[in-house]
Amino acid sequence: MVWAASPSLALSSAVLRLIRAVLPVAALWMGKLIIDEVVRLSALQSPPDTLGGWWSGGEAQLLALYVLTELGLAILSDLLGRVTGLVDSLLSERLTVSMSIRLMDHAATLDLAQFEDAGFQDRLERARRQASGRMTLLGQILGQMQDLVTVLTFAAGLFAYNPWLILLLVIALVPAFLGEAHFNARSYSLDYRRTPERRELDYVRQTAASVDTAKEVKIFGLNGFLRDRYLDLSLGFYAANREIARARAAWGALFAGLGTLGYYLAYAWIVLATLRGDLTIGDLTFLAGSFLRLRGLFEGLLTSFSSTAAQALYLEDLFGFFDTRPEILPPASPRPVPSPIREGFVFEDVGFRYPGAERWAVRHLDFTLRAGETLALVGENGAGKTTLVKLLARLYDPTEGRILLDGQDLRDYDLDALRSKIGVIFQDFVRYNLTAGDNIAVGRINARADRTRVEAAARKSLADAVIERLPGGYDQMVGKRFRNGMELSGGEWQKVAIARAYMRDAEVLILDEPTAALDARSEFEVFQRFKELSAARTAVLISHRFSSVRMADRILVLEGGRVEASGTHEELLAQGGRYAELFELQAAGYR
Repeated sequence: MVWAASPSLALSSAVLRLIRAVLPVAALWMGKLIIDEVVRLSALQSPPDTLGGWWSGGEAQLLALYVLTELGLAILSDLLGRVTGLVDSLLSERLTVSMSIRLMDHAATLDLAQFEDAGFQDRLERARRQASGRMTLLGQILGQMQDLVTVLTFAAGLFAYNPWLILLLVIALVPAFLGEAHFNARSYSLDYRRTPERRELDYVRQTAASVDTAKEVKIFGLNGFLRDRYLDLSLGFYAANREIARARAAWGALFAGLGTLGYYLAYAWIVLATLRGDLTIGDLTFLAGSFLRLRGLFEGLLTSFSSTAAQALYLEDLFGFFDTRPEILPPASPRPVPSPIREGFVFEDVGFRYPGAERWAVRHLDFTLRAGETLALVGENGAGKTTLVKLLARLYDPTEGRILLDGQDLRDYDLDALRSKIGVIFQDFVRYNLTAGDNIAVGRINARADRTRVEAAARKSLADAVIERLPGGYDQMVGKRFRNGMELSGGEWQKVAIARAYMRDAEVLILDEPTAALDARSEFEVFQRFKELSAARTAVLISHRFSSVRMADRILVLEGGRVEASGTHEELLAQGGRYAELFELQAAGYR
């Protein structure tokens, strides 16, 4: 993934770190040579009295070369450190973008049913955190590569003097590594188990201080309740993390003591060997410095390895999300979607049950939606109206039965091509914090640059009058999330949302409670326009207002997920069933 994000930056980082990895050993070795040369020169029988004498006699030239070389290594190390930091920073940014794009692209392939599952929401939340919040892992891994090369060069030097020094160091530091790995695993396990509570924690914090909820929080006095709920959840997290932190600190102190003991045992051998004459003063300096640096590198590497292992556990959430596969897929050899639609849709004994639910949302649905027909769906809440629409748009596949389009199963058609034929505006439409023009253009986003089409869609939905009142017109940011954004009323938002359906210019137009927030006059105007513009299209209309549905060519009455009755407004009133009862109840409110 790092290589795919930016091959040039990844290669540059690797080369720079490889060079930096050998610089500490080279600098320390130059220090050894300098000390040995100083000791040799100080033992001369007749040393020069002045610096010029040292130089003219040639005695100090080799020492000067060593010093200048060490200075050059120091300057090079500092320069490479800054360049490496720059490259790593840019690479991290590119990787964050690359992973986030991959996450969004993969999420777009998944089914609506998966997004409506709470377990999937937990997995998605963990994956989203890893895509944007774990980029320190990249720096850790690159740093480990560099430190590992440095360790190998230092270790080779120590091994040449005494192999037991390396073994003593490893034995002293392995317990610290195992301890870190254990506590990292415990921390991950805690985070994994408490993902639902963490999502609730974020939700409560957002709800307590959000423009979307501010009115009700103030009116109902919810601040105390939300604050206390947030505090309860936070204290639960704090208590669990405190227990792990205390155990980590106690065991960490013990393991650090073992590491210190190992270091000083090795240091004692180095000093003793120097006193015996087995090592020079330069050797003492090199070995003591190497051991000290190697100990620090070992500790850093072992801790970093355990931390990387812990973060790798977290990355399982990211790659686990990428491994999630949709169940609604296009066929291997899809049929072309008919254009225009000639016959329409046929539901044959269709039943659907939401995942994990015991009750059927709809069952034994048998009806036809003819091409060019306007069909209204009527029923009480929970009757299955919106579920039927989702099945029609193939956001779900039937649990049993099948849906035909011009005589072929919907599952035989290309999924994207099928959905491009359908324009749906749900009652819980999204209020995008974008410009007014973009809020309409999302209906057919690849035509976003076609301002004429955007304005035509606004006129059809009567949203043009709303946009004309905005200071920036179609370029005005709407919504209150961002600076200079203007909030629209519920009815104004609804007109903008309906414009998306006209922007889509689809053969099948579906409006799910499209006028719930409109006043009586606006509702009448919207439906008059809808009746005119849907004359040549297949349309489905869901509404609780009988003044709206009576304009349909045919009305289906749904009850308990089944079609209870079908007919025109007049025919259903004459039958005297549920439709007539609901109509009379609604009409009584206007008498």
